[in-house]
Amino acid sequence: MSDERLGTRRKRGKRGHRGHRGHRGHRGHRGHRGHDGHDGPSGATGATGPSGGLTGTTGTTGTTGTTGTTGATGPSGGVTGATGATGATGATGAGATGATGATGAGTTGATGAGATGATGGIGATGAGATGATGATGSSSLAFGHFFALMPGDNAATAGLGAAVQFPQDGAASGGIIRLGGVNPSEFVLPAIGIYEISYQVSVSEPGQLELWAGAGGVDAPVAAITPRSRAGRATGTSQISNDFLITTTAPNTTVSLRNPSGNAAALTITPIAGGASPVSASLVIKQLA
Repeated sequence: MSDERLGTRRKRGKRGHRGHRGHRGHRGHRGHRGHDGHDGPSGATGATGPSGGLTGTTGTTGTTGTTGTTGATGPSGGVTGATGATGATGATGAGATGATGATGAGTTGATGAGATGATGGIGATGAGATGATGATGSSSLAFGHFFALMPGDNAATAGLGAAVQFPQDGAASGGIIRLGGVNPSEFVLPAIGIYEISYQVSVSEPGQLELWAGAGGVDAPVAAITPRSRAGRATGTSQISNDFLITTTAPNTTVSLRNPSGNAAALTITPIAGGASPVSASLVIKQLA
């Protein structure tokens, strides 16, 4: 029950302390943008400004561009006109054609109708006796053997370029003979062909021997023959010997065995070499083809 009601008025008490300010409220949302205003009236046109600066100088002409590709060929002109009418045929020449010759009247003969005869039987073998076997042929077409015996033959030394002598005859056939029939050191190869030649000679000095060839008794070193025929010895008492093939290119080629011209000394054909009896020097020639 209030004091008024109680009939007792009391004094107002002191104002209490002011309360603290409350927190600031949140910012409100931005309002909507107002409508754009109407355009104002256009201003008056300004005066024309002065012309620009002086006209610049003309620039240099640029380089010519590359030529473009040729364009496609245009369509043909108008359509081809119609072919003109064929001219009239000229008149036929007036020369008369020659008459055709008559055909021959002979008739072809009828083919023979006879049948081929039967093959005859094989005749009986002859009864004659077989002939005797012939003698064995030689393995060469021609041959010749020529020799010397020392002492007696080749008494003189064989000088530089001189031939060794083979004055005595062995077996021979087919025309390989001495030049002129009597020459002791040059021999004839009658036919063109391949020949085997072998020789052996005992000499007292170091030296060499080689074959020369020619025609008519005029012999000389031959590049295709002489080098392969050459043989020699350096020291001692051994024989000089060789065996080789040559090919002749002309008939009646002559050959001889000689002391090479470039050697140092003459050669002594050794007499009674190695014992008490005479010894031989020999030259054998055989035609093979």
